[in-house]
Amino acid sequence: MFKPSAPAHNFHCREFKPSFSHFPSNTMPAIAKRSLELNDDKVMAVKSENAPEAVGSASNSTPQRRKLRSSSSPMKLSPISKPMKLGSPRRRLSACANSSADGIEKYFSQKKVQTFCKSVEKSVDKPKWDPKDVKQISEAKEALHVSTVPSTVSCREDEQKRVLEFCKACVEQEKAASLYICGCPGTGKSLSIEKVKQALVDWAGEAGFQEPDVLALNCSSLTKTSDIFSKILGKDQPPKKVKSTTSALQLLQNLYSQKPQTSRRKMTLIIADELDFLITKDRAVLHDLFMLTTYPFSRCILIGVANAIDLADRFLPRLQSLNCKPMVITFRAYNVEQIIRILQERLMTLPHTVFQPQALELCARKVAAASGDMRKALCICRSAIEILEAELKESNDNLNSSPVVDAFFEQQMAPAPVVKKTEIDIVKIGHMAAALSKTYKSPVVDTVQCLPQHQQIILCSAVKLFRRKKKDSTVTELNKSYIDICKSTLIPPVGVFEFSSMCRVLSDQGLLKLGGQCRDEKSKRVTLNVDEADITFALQGIRFFRNCLQ
Repeated sequence: MFKPSAPAHNFHCREFKPSFSHFPSNTMPAIAKRSLELNDDKVMAVKSENAPEAVGSASNSTPQRRKLRSSSSPMKLSPISKPMKLGSPRRRLSACANSSADGIEKYFSQKKVQTFCKSVEKSVDKPKWDPKDVKQISEAKEALHVSTVPSTVSCREDEQKRVLEFCKACVEQEKAASLYICGCPGTGKSLSIEKVKQALVDWAGEAGFQEPDVLALNCSSLTKTSDIFSKILGKDQPPKKVKSTTSALQLLQNLYSQKPQTSRRKMTLIIADELDFLITKDRAVLHDLFMLTTYPFSRCILIGVANAIDLADRFLPRLQSLNCKPMVITFRAYNVEQIIRILQERLMTLPHTVFQPQALELCARKVAAASGDMRKALCICRSAIEILEAELKESNDNLNSSPVVDAFFEQQMAPAPVVKKTEIDIVKIGHMAAALSKTYKSPVVDTVQCLPQHQQIILCSAVKLFRRKKKDSTVTELNKSYIDICKSTLIPPVGVFEFSSMCRVLSDQGLLKLGGQCRDEKSKRVTLNVDEADITFALQGIRFFRNCLQ
């Protein structure tokens, strides 16, 4: 008959000690083995550190459990049955025998030091900047001014090389050709062409070729679009009295159709900036300009610069049929790394540190996300300096601490005064954020952010449409772009009548401009009445619209 070893009412008071004796060694769970090994290692470590205490309390130790039934070596079990509680990282570091109090601070600050050491590395050697000095303020603003031409054009080396090789081939072969350079505003097109022009003249003199005549003009300054032919004619040959019935274009066509009297005639490099100002209703001026390079005795190297990427395809279709379509080189918008690099190179000319590295990064990220316009980034940095300058004028007492406060900082926090004196007068993230808000946070941004979703989609459609087209389009084409975005995002589009009504609402708010006296609403001309960057900045925080604008 079975007899219990203890009364039933005392069962709950007994300590539960599990036994693994009924498990074979080859079937015991791996987790149990691993936990037992960890506990055994920990117990041995504790015993080794507290050896005197362990001897004194040997009589109070718990009995050792039975060995496992296995042919393998016996495994020592930990007498601790409760799970191990892990302390915080700071307590574990302080409990370590090899760690010190200084080691904890070093551990937690190590990552921050490694992160910013590269960005601050260049600015450490420079003396601190005094924004109260009028001369230093003027130097910083001048270095960041748009009109300040740097010695080298960074991040555009490949584009400059392609343009220069194109011009060199034309000079060597004495062959006329045309090139079209396109890209968004502020991407370094005009600045790069200026550097290429000087490099071509220097190369021709060194290589023994005749230096080409250079005619650089801005088409927006022309009174009439046809005046460009008069300027080319005046550069190509000395002025002389001609019949009034003969136009400058006809004289150029006759000149390039006949064999020149001299054996070698100079090549003429024509740089036409803002080329889209020559687009007329019949497109005759733009077409005749590029046709000058197709005549048998032409010596023109024509380089046209504009913002529209597909200008040659849309306005010069006949050139492609005549196999004289201009070569196209596209200047892409600057990304974050390129903007930071250009800003740092401009600031390297200064003998002092002006900006906090994180402030430059914030400016670069915002500008790259909005438009990639380098001119906009330079203006924002200048605005941040002006904000710091105004802040110093208004609160000199707050920035200049009293001697009592300085003594307190020296006694309580030794490293604090060093950081304070180094960064107190430089442009920080707060100044840059205020400049960005001043630049982009316009009433237009607030209006766009408060619009209903479909009206915001219409604005995104207009931005994408006018990147491809010129500057205006019809309501029908805008509706097609709107429907394409809705289909790609699986959003049901509104009807044509409602779409026209929303366009009128956007026109009343000053975001779109509807023109024309057409009775048919679909045939009305429509264009953006605000800056494209404002719309992009207002909607870039939402992933849906960010994908729509890509």
